[in-house]
Amino acid sequence: MRIEYFVENEYNGCEIQKIMRRKFNMSTTWIKRVKLYGTVDLNGVHARVIDRVCTGDRLYFEYEDNSGMLTPPSNVGILFENEHYAVVNKPAGMVTHPSHNHIDDSLLTCLSGNTLHPVMRLDRETSGLLIVAKDGYSHNMLSSSDIKKSYKALCYGRFDPADGTMDFPIARRPNSVMIRDCVPDGKPSITHYKTLAYYEKANISLVEFELETGRCHQIRTHSCHVGHPLLGDGLYGPLSDDNPNEALKSQASVFDEKIGRVALHAYKIKYTDPFDNKTKTFEAELPPDFMSVIDALT
Repeated sequence: MRIEYFVENEYNGCEIQKIMRRKFNMSTTWIKRVKLYGTVDLNGVHARVIDRVCTGDRLYFEYEDNSGMLTPPSNVGILFENEHYAVVNKPAGMVTHPSHNHIDDSLLTCLSGNTLHPVMRLDRETSGLLIVAKDGYSHNMLSSSDIKKSYKALCYGRFDPADGTMDFPIARRPNSVMIRDCVPDGKPSITHYKTLAYYEKANISLVEFELETGRCHQIRTHSCHVGHPLLGDGLYGPLSDDNPNEALKSQASVFDEKIGRVALHAYKIKYTDPFDNKTKTFEAELPPDFMSVIDALT
């Protein structure tokens, strides 16, 4: 992490630590790390974080943490990387965080031996893009950005209307750790959708989803609630124990097996980079397992 900053009028007379906290969104822990193990300079001279500054003063912060390049395995793509973060394309079947059963094969473990900080997460079966920060400061900065996430999914049935918004509050189902339901007293949850293609013979739709909120299982819960569960969804699909759908079971017995996982792909991320204030957009093509189902439908 390297930051050069010329003090603006609003911070005239402020302590350096106040600028670190308010301007650069550094936590108390991160400020201590920079103070103890990094560099804090004021006009080219070492400074204390309690020193005060004047308009036009030059501040320079430096702290070396996990700024080395990531080393992804062949099945993980890197669309963008700098000293602060990377935009990563995760394959289906890989968990984001290390856990008891996935100590050595999680996405974060595969990318680096250092501690990484995912700005968002994807379920194990979901493929696609996510942002991984290389240190706590970068994570805080990116978490404060307005990140637009868009997904593509294969769903049973035909959405009517073809484009629209699903605005249904979501809460955890009583006595369940995993399952979510749409209930009046849940947390506000908004999903915008657009039908990209409808395969009439199979009665399956390719749908784009954009999240306005980010609840756990939001797309899957909303789609199930309106009667259009995702292909291969073991929690909310027609063949699931928790949300069975008798009308779709025969169809699901064919296509759930063909996709072999929930048919959800995080294909686009758009955000304003807090480090250069530029709008960045990244897209990831649909993976082969997705395309093989689509090819069978056309």
